[in-house]
Amino acid sequence: MTRKYSTTSVATALDSTINSSATTITVTAGTGAALMGGVSLAAGNVDQFLVALDVDTQNEEIVAVTGISSDTLTVVRAQAGSSNISHTAGATVKHVFTGDDATFFTAGVATADAAIPKSLVTAKGDVITATANATPARIGSGTNGQVLTVDTTTATGLKWSTLSTTDLTFNAQTGTTYSLVAGDVNKLVTLSNASAITLTVPNGVFTAGQQINIQQLGVGQVTIVSDGTTVLTSTGATSTAPKLRARYSAATIICTSSNNFTVIGDLS
Repeated sequence: MTRKYSTTSVATALDSTINSSATTITVTAGTGAALMGGVSLAAGNVDQFLVALDVDTQNEEIVAVTGISSDTLTVVRAQAGSSNISHTAGATVKHVFTGDDATFFTAGVATADAAIPKSLVTAKGDVITATANATPARIGSGTNGQVLTVDTTTATGLKWSTLSTTDLTFNAQTGTTYSLVAGDVNKLVTLSNASAITLTVPNGVFTAGQQINIQQLGVGQVTIVSDGTTVLTSTGATSTAPKLRARYSAATIICTSSNNFTVIGDLS
């Protein structure tokens, strides 16, 4: 059964005397709903709502309410170590939290705690993982810039990984022609010459999602061209062969799929 609780339950009283074997009780007319404090019980006697009869007296008995119809409650008698006895009309009926509830809660916490893998930090940056009833496995210490990441190939399921940097590195080109290479991904390729410069995007070098940044530093205008098999698109005057608009203009070349690229930036 599922134990239910309410913080808004309002105490009431028995409407009539019950003997020690009664399985239904009736409370003061119109108070059944207030006693339940907003709790609803599923059909089939699968839920319990504990109340005490003759609260805080030598006749106190804990009963489990398993169903309600208006002010009539279906109950299971003698709960939480109490005894089923007779109660007279007017006896207090009050929702209670019992020692039985606390024991159930404590047992549940202990069971869950034993089932959850533990992680222990024994020193700065030093991590040990363990599972219940198993010998702890040491991962070791990370260094600055490293974080713990999931790795199913290791005994612990974790490993130290170095964070990738987002800082740009540079590739300075001063000739009148240059063909991009795999090492240019995420770099800023600067192009500087007094004469016009041709920048070629080659076939078979880049994969979808990779990008290369470029900037014209000299007065020689940069034209971005295909190697004859790659496909370029842009907002340039010539879509498939865009130019950087002026000195210090910049653009990004993005591989959108195998050998297909889009060029975005300060174009003409």
